[in-house]
Amino acid sequence: MRNRVYLDWNATTPLRAEARAAMLAAWDLIGNPSSVHAEGREARRLVEEARGVLASAVRALPRNVVFTSAGTEANALALSPGLRGPAGGPVERLLVSAVEHASVLAGGRFPADRIGQIRVTRSGVVDLDHLKALLGAGPPALVSIMAANNETGALQPVAEAAAMVHEAGGLLHVDAIQVLGKMPFDIKAAGADLATFSAHKIGGPKGVGALVVAEGVAGLEPVLRGGGQELGRRAGTENVAGIAGFGAAVRVAVRVLPEEAERMTTLRDHLENGLRTVAGATIFSENVQRLPNTVLFTAPGLKAETAVIGFDLEGIAVSSGSACSSGKVQPSHVLSAMGFGPAVAQGAVRLSLGWSTQAEDINRALEAWRKLSNTLLRE
Repeated sequence: MRNRVYLDWNATTPLRAEARAAMLAAWDLIGNPSSVHAEGREARRLVEEARGVLASAVRALPRNVVFTSAGTEANALALSPGLRGPAGGPVERLLVSAVEHASVLAGGRFPADRIGQIRVTRSGVVDLDHLKALLGAGPPALVSIMAANNETGALQPVAEAAAMVHEAGGLLHVDAIQVLGKMPFDIKAAGADLATFSAHKIGGPKGVGALVVAEGVAGLEPVLRGGGQELGRRAGTENVAGIAGFGAAVRVAVRVLPEEAERMTTLRDHLENGLRTVAGATIFSENVQRLPNTVLFTAPGLKAETAVIGFDLEGIAVSSGSACSSGKVQPSHVLSAMGFGPAVAQGAVRLSLGWSTQAEDINRALEAWRKLSNTLLRE
């Protein structure tokens, strides 16, 4: 039996060897990072080293990095009423794009009647005209727009949105979880006031995330209260081993990013060209800038849940969308927001690539698709 092919990297990635080594070393330490003795200081050193690595990767200050249990918690921490920027009053409402991750669509700690949605285009890109209208129709807002969509890979006009939001006296939160390690992300250049990240999307361990806050942003209220960890912004003893693994993964991902992005773009294009030759397959968001590793496609009559099982039986791991919701038989909210009906939204299959993906893996996936199309698409 041939080895399996893993093409679900947007859901989670394998643990990098460097992250594994960093975690093993951290597990041998006995100190609590909040303790002042030598053992505690050694644990603290690992946490602060990782904090510095992530800060450097996104051009932020280490003191503005808050480690959390996951990207979902980081998003919940960011979406807080009362946040203030350098020149404005507290935000009073939340505006989120219609294609955000479920943890952002949930609205954090904003009441439901203070949350509005920003439309997206047919290509899955935020409608800036609609954003402008929403900003002008109420008090200062916290706006949340992801850097890159986890299903389609579409890149969002973050910098342009930031300029509009700041002019209206608001703040911008960017879910940058999918872009870290795949494309450069500079929190200052993006104009983001808050940005969230997750370790397991870049070869770090599951269960570690981070919120990065721009200089001058105040009023962040902790979700978890108790101890004074993370400068009072997130109570609870830090996951030292997980954080060390996060830092190690960031260090490697940033170092190899240029060549890996180019290599994955080549593989992605090869995959898309092959998909299009079978059964009239359509690639979503193909006419806009996307992540170099992400393909979301469908074909007439395709049912995603059946296709995912079929690929799995052929030894290929793919997804029907976000891993947080793919177990539910329902249309993708991303495709629905883009204007596609249930018949199309229920037939979307996502393939996402990573650093160990090779041309042979793409050829295996295309071979499986040709075989499956003969049975799954028969009328």
